[in-house]
Amino acid sequence: MMALSNNYKHRKLRKRDFRSLWITRIGVAAKINGLSYSKFMHGLKLQGCEINRKWLSEIAISDPMAFSTVAASAKQGLAGQGSEALVG
Repeated sequence: MMALSNNYKHRKLRKRDFRSLWITRIGVAAKINGLSYSKFMHGLKLQGCEINRKWLSEIAISDPMAFSTVAASAKQGLAGQGSEALVG
């Protein structure tokens, strides 16, 4: 019975562990491109990019040049937000 209980609990914890791993990987890759994790994600949201954290993590590992392109897009989103804040 205890094994079944722990099995259920650890299936739930595994999802949390993977999300934490993805966020760490994205954060490191974003730092390499000159952004913090939170600014990177906010910039992507402003650009309307709907790539989830799992795929962003995979892109950061397997294709750093493509991740640099995504980071440049996030920077553009942040730059566009700054000019709107001054006008509005």
